[in-house]
Amino acid sequence: MQVGPFHTNTVAGLELAMSILRKKKASNKQIFMITDGKPSCLKENGEYYMNSNGLDRRIVNKCLTLAAACKRSKIEITTFMVANDRYLQNFIDEFTDANQGKSILYGLKRFRRNDF
Repeated sequence: MQVGPFHTNTVAGLELAMSILRKKKASNKQIFMITDGKPSCLKENGEYYMNSNGLDRRIVNKCLTLAAACKRSKIEITTFMVANDRYLQNFIDEFTDANQGKSILYGLKRFRRNDF
């Protein structure tokens, strides 16, 4: 998977991880996602849709849908945010809530969900 130096296809990464983990019989399925908190690309109908201006709700909503699908499939997501941007933190908070996973906000020195 590759989009380019200025876009992040979080959707494709989640879809690939889910595809691999659904085939496994292990009871403990987890995704560890390292991100700056800004999904900016997705592929629909064979075409890439990219928007690096702010958080595009079309892309964010697809990410949130996949986070909830992981939750239903008993796949926990631990997200490591490596940026210091409160605007992007809102997406990470929404994403973590949709999955009921964990997030570690490195740049903001804040932990979520049971603080490990």
